[in-house]
Amino acid sequence: MSHRPERVAEAIKKEVADLIRNDIKDPRIGFVTITGVEVTRDLSFAKIFISVMGSDAHRQETLSILQKSAGYMRSEIGRRIKLRHAPELIFKLDTSLDHGTRIAEILHEINSQEAKPTHE
Repeated sequence: MSHRPERVAEAIKKEVADLIRNDIKDPRIGFVTITGVEVTRDLSFAKIFISVMGSDAHRQETLSILQKSAGYMRSEIGRRIKLRHAPELIFKLDTSLDHGTRIAEILHEINSQEAKPTHE
């Protein structure tokens, strides 16, 4: 079993973060964190999971901007990490942080309800 897809995924994560930080000059892009990259075994596709601070509308706008710049980023990644065929980049919003926050809120709410003394 080859570890190449994992190595390529890490390299893509590093390069996409650098491209977003230094090359994509759109001021509408907010604070973006790349939470993970999954590359297919044949290296033809790379799903890039991002987390964006802000409202849902702002997240969707940032996702749209990144998807529009995916072609440029793909060519840069191919050049930077010297791949014969750079994978097609697919950006996805990572909602796991939102789910984690919501679960923490629910647990806090349950704990605060249990801590209330009952009057009998």
